[in-house]
Amino acid sequence: MSAPDGSPVGAERSIGQLFASATTEMSALVHDEIALAKAQLKQDVKRGAVGGGAITVAVVVLLFSLPMLNFALAYGFRAWTGLGLAWCFLISFGVNALLAVVLVLIGLLFFKKAAKSKGPQKVAASVKETAGVLGNAKPHPRAAIEDRVPEAIEAVARSSS
Repeated sequence: MSAPDGSPVGAERSIGQLFASATTEMSALVHDEIALAKAQLKQDVKRGAVGGGAITVAVVVLLFSLPMLNFALAYGFRAWTGLGLAWCFLISFGVNALLAVVLVLIGLLFFKKAAKSKGPQKVAASVKETAGVLGNAKPHPRAAIEDRVPEAIEAVARSSS
């Protein structure tokens, strides 16, 4: 097993290697969060498009079906119930209007879901939080060279050569 920079796990790495590894990982994290924001934005746009499509279909159904559907339904109601032709045309119109209302409600439901989604805002907050944590990070306090044990200094020198 090895670390991201290719050195064996457990081996001491220099500060430059650690900094390069941290920079690489931070860059990958930012790229992944940007990709997540794009995916969530694409999903919100898709929901909005589905809602707009449902409302468009509702309008088209209401406009184009009224003449033919009203005649067919009105004559069907007349044959079925024996009511006057005017009442049958009114019932026919009511059925078409009810269908349009249902389609509009479905479209509004999709719009509401798209508006409620806070995906990109969550990702942006996460990026700001990560940057804030890294900005406040302090380096580990190191002991002065005089305070170190000579054997430890030799071990570090052997591992880095």
